[in-house]
Amino acid sequence: MRKPSRLIAATVVAAALVSPVRAEQAAATALTVSLTAPAQRDWPETVPASGWLKPWQEAVIASETSGLRITDVLVDVGSVVTKGQTLVRLSQESVLADLRKQEAAVATAKASLSKAKANADRARQLQPSGALSDEKIVEYLADEQTATASLASEEAALDSEKIKLAQTTIMAVDDGLITSRSADLGAVVSAGTELFRMVRQQRIEWQAEVSSRYLPRISEGLSVKVNGPEGHAIEGKVRLVGPSVSTDTSRAIVYVTLPGDARPRTGLYVTGDIELETSPALTVPETAIVFRDGISYVFTAGEDQRVQRVRVETGRRNNGEVEIVSGMDRTSKVVTSGGAFLSDNDLVKIAEKN
Repeated sequence: MRKPSRLIAATVVAAALVSPVRAEQAAATALTVSLTAPAQRDWPETVPASGWLKPWQEAVIASETSGLRITDVLVDVGSVVTKGQTLVRLSQESVLADLRKQEAAVATAKASLSKAKANADRARQLQPSGALSDEKIVEYLADEQTATASLASEEAALDSEKIKLAQTTIMAVDDGLITSRSADLGAVVSAGTELFRMVRQQRIEWQAEVSSRYLPRISEGLSVKVNGPEGHAIEGKVRLVGPSVSTDTSRAIVYVTLPGDARPRTGLYVTGDIELETSPALTVPETAIVFRDGISYVFTAGEDQRVQRVRVETGRRNNGEVEIVSGMDRTSKVVTSGGAFLSDNDLVKIAEKN
């Protein structure tokens, strides 16, 4: 009977010796984690949008005269021009000839007026004496009026010729960027022929399409963040909310002004967000979110240094933080990183508590 008793006693002693060893091994293999408390932020609500980058305004530069040949083309596509800068010159020979002819016509009209005025003055002096008949006096006075009108007509024609001469030099109507050119050296233009197209003041805007349900909350002056084509964000402002909604898509266009130093290429399709009024958000670091089977989780730790997996619903994201919409208490302590290596009820070492 003594041998079984000795065996049982030996087993109990061995178990007592092994248990602390296993506990030490478990403590040694526990993952060291950092904890943080959810933060309360005031974040703006955002409206997703997408649309085209287009010129704020386009200016068409065309010929105002016809029948003249292009002698000089001074700019090309991509040229940055200033208001009043010469872009194209047209041939001036025929216009200068017409101008000289009209100047001669004005000189002739002035001479005729001078003669008619002298006769009219003489008639007015002789009228009391009766030396001239009333018929002749009326004739001289009428000739003076006719000559005055003729001179005015010829001077107006001269002004027209000067305008035609000025139109042989085609200038930029505003500061801007030339985006298209159809002016070719030697071509004979007609009135209204488009020669260039330019983006006024190099201003590009984003014509963003948004769902009509957001329209009551969108107004001029709201901040906008555009995902630029080069991978960086562009800050803009709502300039105008379109007055109509598409019957096909139930979407409206919001016109967003971009800063002057941001000049992305027009014709690109980009996405972005329109910021509405701010609202409170309970946030945690993005690194605290663990995705498993398409579901978002966070791990929280208690005083017993064991973690619990908590399912959460996420919302807005900003500056490396994510909003927790539901599923978590704001007094919880959240594992900031390493959740992918944890399981529910795991023992952890807490490195830091915030």
